Amino acid sequence: MMNAITHWIEEKLIAIWDFCAGALERDRLARKARPKREAEPLIVVPIPQARSKWALGLIVGALGVLLLRVGYLQVFNNDFLQNQGEIRYARTISVEGARGNILDRNGVVLASSQPSRSIWADPEFVDFNEKDKLQQVAKILEIPYKELISKIKNSSSKNFVYLSRNRDLTVGEQIRELNVPGIGISPESRRQYPDGPVMAHILGFTDRSDHGQEGVELAKDYVLSGQAGARRVIRDRRGRIVDDVWTKEAEAGQDVQLSIDSRVQFLAYSALSRQVEATKAIAGAVLVADATTGEIIALANVPNDRSTVLFERMRNRVLTDMFEPGSTMKPFAIAKGLDMGIVDPLTTIQTAPGKLTIGDRTIGDTHNYGLLTVAQVVAKSSNIGTAKIALEIPPATLYDTYSELGFGRAPNIGFPGASSGRMRPAKTWRPIEQATMSYGHGISVSLTQLVRAYTALARNGDVIDLTLFKRSEGTEVKGTQVFKPETARRMRAMMMDTVRRGGTASNVKVDGYTVAGKTGTALKAKNGAYTKDVVARFVGIVPATQPRFIIAVMVDEPKNGRYGGRVAAPVFNEVAEGALRTLLVSPDDKESLFSQSAPTKAKN
Repeated sequence: MMNAITHWIEEKLIAIWDFCAGALERDRLARKARPKREAEPLIVVPIPQARSKWALGLIVGALGVLLLRVGYLQVFNNDFLQNQGEIRYARTISVEGARGNILDRNGVVLASSQPSRSIWADPEFVDFNEKDKLQQVAKILEIPYKELISKIKNSSSKNFVYLSRNRDLTVGEQIRELNVPGIGISPESRRQYPDGPVMAHILGFTDRSDHGQEGVELAKDYVLSGQAGARRVIRDRRGRIVDDVWTKEAEAGQDVQLSIDSRVQFLAYSALSRQVEATKAIAGAVLVADATTGEIIALANVPNDRSTVLFERMRNRVLTDMFEPGSTMKPFAIAKGLDMGIVDPLTTIQTAPGKLTIGDRTIGDTHNYGLLTVAQVVAKSSNIGTAKIALEIPPATLYDTYSELGFGRAPNIGFPGASSGRMRPAKTWRPIEQATMSYGHGISVSLTQLVRAYTALARNGDVIDLTLFKRSEGTEVKGTQVFKPETARRMRAMMMDTVRRGGTASNVKVDGYTVAGKTGTALKAKNGAYTKDVVARFVGIVPATQPRFIIAVMVDEPKNGRYGGRVAAPVFNEVAEGALRTLLVSPDDKESLFSQSAPTKAKN
């Protein structure tokens, strides 16, 4: 480029010299001229010779100044010429750093970036007379020709406009082969999700600039995003790159490893999808958490339709949906009663005649159970029995217990959009409200909050935060003590009766493993009033004697079936069995395992 500028200056100086020399020659000839006819003499004003010399001297001086200026710019201050040339022919091309991968807990790739191409134009260099080639560009990019031309001409930037982004490599190669002036290609990356809808609610997605817009892609965008590089290039008058000035290498983003096990995730999604379809429900959700570490092993939602912009079919219900937990809330008030010594598992509570009036309101059970022990209150899921225990606890104490369990505030799992639920301050509670909250009415929670609270029952009375990201091996997870360790063990033993004959979830069965669980069925509130629609749930701890997983299932507005033990529990059975087998958890109920696997005599 420097040589070109120097050559141009030399040409201009020669032209100026030729012009001046010609002017001097014409002046000399004019002074020698004589009139053609003596009768009509011409008036000739002689030019003093000194004036010509002064003019020549000025010209020579000017040329000398120009030469000195050229020499100064070339030798001492060539940055000026370089800058001027670059202004006209240089461009800086951004080079994006590769986005990091998202992995499951076993290193399986859940999201990765694949090479793609962006097609751009520099309006300054585009030759609109080459209509045939531009039409071919429009055809390859699958956009109307007029739209292509309009996009180039009406660009807000005078020297750069994207024509198409994230296109296949073959498209980029076709554009390159056309060699159209002012139109070029640049490397990009396109995000790919091999598991499709199975992982969509967890992973989220990125925009065309490869920045996270939802889910883990958004939550960990600052980690996944690479550091952009740049390339300074020189282009010729046809827009072709002819030289590299400098290059800044891009830095790739870091990988993010989730706590999700893709195998269990697939099992959970498949089982939930089948049950939602079978019950003709509008939606469903499953959450599987490791009780020892708080890691989320699976998180599935149905429906999970990313082809639409309808919020009803896209949202992550496990985290965002708030609902009244119903009977799944009962273990916490009962556990607090045990903790405070108000009751023990064998304490009897009168629930007859199946109704209880508190103030001006009346609550009831589905049946008149009569006299029940606390263990039977849990197994039968008695509203009256639970309410009587809760009313013996000071409101402030019960409120503090619920707060420590995580109700009323958003769970800290490192995921955007998690709901905080709703729980009113204790000072506003009336006795009827304290009673109804004990069995899950008048309080709203998310499925994530509910599972977090159940960690206190699955562990030694301490509640721990859930996480979507894999913890380092050997990490000691410390929780907040809510109940005494003995209370947690007692509650699990009583919840085991729920899945036995006579309990509300007697159809829950995982061969080889003990289960402690609680069903829940609550009416949905719309426009300030309860409707006939229900949300059915089941929360289970498995194995019950040596807790490993907490599995919560929610089915929203089932039409075939109504109660959690019938609608949600079958999903629990399938997911629990798959998770335990997949992750090689040792059976704790070998008698049931052997009874199921015992060979039978074949009949001829």
